[in-house]
Amino acid sequence: MRAALIQCLVSGDKERDVQNAAARIAEAAKNGAQLVMLPEMFCCPYTNRCFAAYAEPVGGSIYTAMQQAAADNGVVLVAGSFPERRGDKIYNTAFAFDETGAQLARHRKMHLFDIDVAGGQSFKESKTFTAGDEVTVFDCSLGRFGICVCFDMRFPELSRCMTLRGAQAILVPAAFNMTTGPAHWELMFRQRAVDNQLFTLGCSPARDEKGEYVAYGNSIVCSPWGTVVARAGAKETILYADLDLGDNESIRAQLPLLSARRTDVYELKEIKG
Repeated sequence: MRAALIQCLVSGDKERDVQNAAARIAEAAKNGAQLVMLPEMFCCPYTNRCFAAYAEPVGGSIYTAMQQAAADNGVVLVAGSFPERRGDKIYNTAFAFDETGAQLARHRKMHLFDIDVAGGQSFKESKTFTAGDEVTVFDCSLGRFGICVCFDMRFPELSRCMTLRGAQAILVPAAFNMTTGPAHWELMFRQRAVDNQLFTLGCSPARDEKGEYVAYGNSIVCSPWGTVVARAGAKETILYADLDLGDNESIRAQLPLLSARRTDVYELKEIKG
């Protein structure tokens, strides 16, 4: 399977960014990509100021453009994430589409990015977004995949839930910043790959040093052994990786972490005395 991670710049012009994403999807497909992924907020500046203004319902212009891009190019598309409006709520939502443009999955970011790092980044997604509450795994022509969005990947329980539901790879539209990216980006993707013995793929926006929120870039693909298969730099690019999902079972047979779990004792118990 050839995967393509589109590390695109976010200009702030929604229509322009959607058109750029569609052009990059077509380019990836011409280069043999079967699975294509876009970053978190690929067509919306990553600020609370923009989230509500850019929000659209299912069936809006962003959604239909991504459906069409998947169908036009015959790829499985994880369409990054964008602000999804549903009634009076707004979600940070990732949609996946099959080769015909039919929706495969919807993941609403479960863990909202509310942080305050001393001397670094401070941000509160919860000022705008409502948290999702579903573990998202979907089947397609290429296999079974899990999706989560950015900060979700920091929580090992979620990755394990996707793994136990049969995910062969975890696909993560994300937008780490220049505080958290250098510290944890590669470490996190490699560790989730090692913990669950599957592929992990993280797709970031390209870095815009003049932007209000400066993304780290460095889109990444890690193997079930924890090896970095491919990694981008800071600039706009398409990162390709050829993956054999059969490697999961090969690694699990050699190092039986999942089958050796002690589920009979994995619980919190009150200690008396």
